[in-house]
Order: sequence, then structure tokens, then C-alpha cells
Amino acid sequence: MSLLEIEHATLKFGGVVAVNDLSFSVEEGEVYAIVGPNGAGKSTVFNLISRFYQPHSGRLSFDGQDLLQSKADAVADLGIARTFQNIELFDHATVLQNLLVGRHRHRRSTLMEELFFSPRVRREERGHRAAVEEVIDFLDLQAYRDKMIAGLPYGVRKVVELGRALASGPRLLLLDEPASGLSVEETQDMRWWIDDIRKQMGITVLMVEHDMGLVSSVSDRVLALADGAKLAEGTPAEVQANPAVIEAYLGAGAV
Repeated sequence: MSLLEIEHATLKFGGVVAVNDLSFSVEEGEVYAIVGPNGAGKSTVFNLISRFYQPHSGRLSFDGQDLLQSKADAVADLGIARTFQNIELFDHATVLQNLLVGRHRHRRSTLMEELFFSPRVRREERGHRAAVEEVIDFLDLQAYRDKMIAGLPYGVRKVVELGRALASGPRLLLLDEPASGLSVEETQDMRWWIDDIRKQMGITVLMVEHDMGLVSSVSDRVLALADGAKLAEGTPAEVQANPAVIEAYLGAGAV
């Protein structure tokens, strides 16, 4: 059984078919990339998995559990975390505070215990801070721990959002264009982190990305989409050499 399974998923917006009878699976412990031209439906697939959208037909399952039975606010509790194309952080909070948001799903204390800062709350808080400090060390964010997000460079914010997702302790990490807007050096760092997230943390990674250099260097398998449908699936080299993929990116004359 695969960790994530998508079977014949279809999603329409009016007369536009955003995802068209799409099937693929992600195995535990792999890095799986989704590529395709703008408007191919890549981020829409993420929104289906995150339960922001309800498919018109098809089946989605995570670790054998029917994802369609879960609401969006319950997806994190299943062990799925994600980042976004447009960075979604609290600008007027510190890096540390933003990362602590990722620990929300692990809180077990009640409202009354929180109000009186009970011993249980204090124990939980120490545990959450320890988990967040591990993420800060992993992503080399020590210099930014107590700085406000609003004053940070774009590249650092991108890393903080990755850190917030990691702080939740996911089994499956969805990365939506992790290299978008990054410099060459920052993209190289992202490559190393994705590799370490899989090897050191044991987290399965599903990512949407346009940077084929990054995709080729970290991905075990690649799915190419166009107009919401599967064009090709295989190793990075196999997908890049596929005539249908070349046509979708460069036009029929390039085949």
C-alpha cells in the first residue's frame, strides 16, 4: 500500500477541467515531484490533498485512510503538512513564534489549563520549544530566531515556512514551488534540505516545482501534467526525454 494514493480524480471549475481523471501514488520515503506548464493543475492537486477542494469524482487516500472523509482542518492531524507558493506567515510575529504555530496539532491541554498555565501546559510548552529548536538548528535559522518576519529577506521567509511545516512533525510534506524566488545559492541549500528531510527525518516529500535542476537532483520519480491530465511518469531523465512533455513545454516543433 502506498502512503498517498490518488485514483481517477477529476475537478472542474464550471466548464474548465482543472484535474482530469488523474491517478498516481507516492511511496513512503521517496521524493516525488509534479511538474508542468503554468495552469497544468499542479497546485490544484495540492489543494485536493489539503482538502481545500472537493473532487467531482475519484478517490484520495493517505496511509489507507480515505482523505475525502477529512475536513481541511483535520489534514494536519493525519500527518500532512504543506508550504504555499505565496508565503503564508505571521509578519508581526518572530521566527520562533511562527514555528511554534506548527506545533498546534500536538497540543493536548484544555482552555482552562492554558488560562492558568498549569504544570501540564508548562511541560507541553517545553516539549514544543525543544522540537522547534531542533528545526531551527536543522535549517540554520539561529540568527533569525527572535526577529520579526516582516523584516526578513524573501529567501529566509521561504525557509521559515518550510520550518513551520517541519515543526508539525509530518509524515508527508507538500512543497509548493520551494525554489520559487530563490537565488542560485538558496536553491542549492533547498536541495540539501529536501535531501536531508527525506534521509535524516524520514519524511516523504511531494513537491511542485518548475526548476528542473532541483527536480532532477532530489526526485526519485516525476509526474508531468498538462491541462490537468497525466503526460508522463517516471524517473527525472525519463520524463524529460518524453516527447509529450517536450511538446507541452516547448511546442510541437521541438519534438
